[in-house]
Amino acid sequence: MRKFLIYSVVSLSFLACKKNDEKVAETEAKEDSIKVEPTKTEADVAQLKEFSPEKISTTLKSNHSDTLYVTNFFATWCGPCMQEIPHFRKKMDELDNQPVKFTFVSLDNKKDWATDVSDFADEYNIRENVVLLDGALLNQEFFKQNFQSWDGGAIPFTLIRKGDKSDETVGSMSEEMLNQKIEKLLAHNSSAKVAENKEKSGITGPKKSLK
Repeated sequence: MRKFLIYSVVSLSFLACKKNDEKVAETEAKEDSIKVEPTKTEADVAQLKEFSPEKISTTLKSNHSDTLYVTNFFATWCGPCMQEIPHFRKKMDELDNQPVKFTFVSLDNKKDWATDVSDFADEYNIRENVVLLDGALLNQEFFKQNFQSWDGGAIPFTLIRKGDKSDETVGSMSEEMLNQKIEKLLAHNSSAKVAENKEKSGITGPKKSLK
């Protein structure tokens, strides 16, 4: 609707000018098209990383046992996606000094990469965390190979994983829900690491008396 209204206003303005002086209006329109520049340039988009589906799959399989991976698939035109982003941003700040990697995968149309997506990345100061993915290249095989519950039918989608444990969420999350999911995985792997260290050091629990 927004694009339709903007197009209507531009059309009416052009017709009004045309009635006064068609040739002058045409010349001015050409000049305006040269002067008007997008809010972001190709150089800005170049700073964002464009991944192929294969590259995304490889990234999703990255596994450093001490690292918590939070991967969020979103689009700037998706209301629920934008509603939960501040929660992710806040959590990023809280876990700044910990081994946690946040990645935001944009499924926006390519024509919006230099404008909406780039502006979004700057607004939340997450340009280094945003990845561009052309949704037109995705197929059902991609979803089957990488996810248990997501078939690509809805966004946002978030995959949180650490070690051999993972959590998938289709739909937006509240701040409380996001905190619970992250803390649960962090706590699980911390307990597992303690148990592993005890086993390596030969500590299996209190020894029974031989009497």
